Amino acid sequence: MPNNHEFYVGYLPKAPSGIAALAKRSVIGLVLLTMAVALVLVFGQQRFAVSFFEFGKVQEFQGVVREWPIPLLISGSTGMALVAEGKHGASSLVAGLEGHSVKLSGTLIHRDGSEMIEVIEGSVQFLGKADREVSTIEDLGTHSLAGEIVDSKCYLGVMNPGHTKPHRECASLCIRGGIPPMFVVRDKSNRRVNLWLLSEKGEPVNQQVLDFVSEPLEITGQVSRISDQLYFRAAPATYKRLP
Repeated sequence: MPNNHEFYVGYLPKAPSGIAALAKRSVIGLVLLTMAVALVLVFGQQRFAVSFFEFGKVQEFQGVVREWPIPLLISGSTGMALVAEGKHGASSLVAGLEGHSVKLSGTLIHRDGSEMIEVIEGSVQFLGKADREVSTIEDLGTHSLAGEIVDSKCYLGVMNPGHTKPHRECASLCIRGGIPPMFVVRDKSNRRVNLWLLSEKGEPVNQQVLDFVSEPLEITGQVSRISDQLYFRAAPATYKRLP
């Protein structure tokens, strides 16, 4: 056999120099390729949102209840949405307490400046009639907005990520159980804006939005602000799916 044609027999203790060099380069190349693919997968993933569910850290909160259009606890100029434990809304926990001061125990959920309290059942204590009116409404006009319907409890911190199609089944169960749906959009600065989604009459739309959860949508409706909360009123029949 000519000298320039190397041949390696597997049971020999050492491979010819040319074959050994090729094998070494191949192994090093595969290792580097594997490391590069791993780095691309790690750094190419979408970053988790800065959201928190302070599980196990029960706190006491005090403020004025707003039952409608979604349960809120108003403390100073801040409104904190109220939900029950599990996949349930808090309407039954604060029924009949509109405009009254209360004290309650719960766990804080928060994201992007929006706060929510998971209320411990049986912890709401009536303190008296509030001294001030809490229902001033600011009309912000009619807008066509593109975004996604999410269940507010998971999105604000209980799950991460708590949106897009992988979360659809969980979101549908939460909204069906009374968790207020939220419409998440981006403003001109690409910042997320959270709006409580209601019907055109300002009523809950939990059952009507189940087929649209976690899909890209365009919705046209009336935007308003009460305290520091934004509300979006639109007829579910007019929702438009986006490509």
